[in-house]
Amino acid sequence: MEKLFKLKQNNTNVRTEVIAGLTTFMTMAYIIMLNPNLLTDWTQGSHALWNAIFLATCISSAIAMFVMAFLANKPFGLAPGMGLNAFFASVVTSIAGMGIAGVDSYDKAFQVALCIILIEGVVFLILSLFSIREKIVEALPLGIRLGISPAIGLMLLNIGFGSNNGLYSETGGPHYMLANFFGSLTPDAAQKAMGSAYDTMVLSVITTFVGLFVIVVLAHHKVKASVLIGMLCSSCIFWAGQAIFLETNPFESLKDASFIPAFGDLADKTLFKFDFGSFFDISIFTVITLIVTFCIIDMFDTIGTLVGTASRAGMLDENGKMPQMREALTADAVGTVVGAVTGTSTVTTFIESASGVEAGGRTGLTALVTGLCFLACIFLAPVAAIIPPAATSAALIYVGILMFSGLKKINFDDMSQVLPVAIMVIAMPITSSIGHAIGLGLICYSVFQLFTGNAKKVSILTYVLSLIFLLKFFIIV
Repeated sequence: MEKLFKLKQNNTNVRTEVIAGLTTFMTMAYIIMLNPNLLTDWTQGSHALWNAIFLATCISSAIAMFVMAFLANKPFGLAPGMGLNAFFASVVTSIAGMGIAGVDSYDKAFQVALCIILIEGVVFLILSLFSIREKIVEALPLGIRLGISPAIGLMLLNIGFGSNNGLYSETGGPHYMLANFFGSLTPDAAQKAMGSAYDTMVLSVITTFVGLFVIVVLAHHKVKASVLIGMLCSSCIFWAGQAIFLETNPFESLKDASFIPAFGDLADKTLFKFDFGSFFDISIFTVITLIVTFCIIDMFDTIGTLVGTASRAGMLDENGKMPQMREALTADAVGTVVGAVTGTSTVTTFIESASGVEAGGRTGLTALVTGLCFLACIFLAPVAAIIPPAATSAALIYVGILMFSGLKKINFDDMSQVLPVAIMVIAMPITSSIGHAIGLGLICYSVFQLFTGNAKKVSILTYVLSLIFLLKFFIIV
């Protein structure tokens, strides 16, 4: 282990790395079930397609993390990215609705859309191997690089208090903790608005805050497993609350669960199932637009996550650069190619990796453990599915608070730093896109420098990236 991951050099050990890997897995585990749900619920995708996407999610995520572990030796988790998968699902729906070359079913349209993901992955792999993506990272102004971490922190806080724990009821939904529970004037108003989801929301709120304070107290006493222990405590409290107060069995879903992987569905529906014949029937402008859109969003989501999380972990040098950046970006590209081959949308680096980093993860051993957990979920998916969102919310809120403290690195006397950082900090949680927030920050930085007589301080690549984002926002959205 020492030779493979250089544990002593990174001031860590096997125990810490394993705990960090398990912590990252628990905060990321939701994607295993959510990704196939999202990619098939938009229309009537078959159950066989659901099974195929589920397996593709586990396999592509695991392989990407193995590459991250052995090639880059970094503690980052990867999986099909949120936002990108929703966009991919909308593309599949559009293709099915257009009836291109007789493609009038969701399952067949899915195979056409996978061609886009394959092309994107190959493009990124080439760019990564030739260090072009690394040069793009280096072109980011220092202020923006320093501001990514606190912006992601606020985004994690927003996820923890909001979208990570949405509930539905007969009154509609999703109902969120901060907006619908704490946002109501009185408990009666909240109960009326949320209906039958109110009792579950109360349990979620209690569970989240108990878990948060367990993590905070243990972290104060230097317990490295604080995040993992807090999540386990939260889970136990939530399960007990379900059984005692909600009178439901939290493990009911395990009774009829199947633990046998549907490899036949994978082979039949998505494994190497690229329909290039129908793909080339799409107009060339539409194809280019889709590929460019996927590339822009994925590139800056990944860059933002890597830089922001590495900053929090102290992995950046004095110039704000991360060693082995090319290898880390290569892992992301390999994951996307494998995802296309097996049958899922773009694989990218997850911001939930910050939880594992906070638990002490500093090397690829953390990513290896997380990847092995994803592989195990091919057989144990029903077990991963019972981890309550309230438990992961506690971890995300804690890590978000820690990352938000990165604002102290910003020079608030320098408006060229303050302006883009302020824009990113507010834009990231509102848009739920790391890439779009960085794009807005780049545009603001470039325009400010251009009109304050400092145009020469901005690199040509920064101007180019700003222009690309302007085109993305106003022409090819």
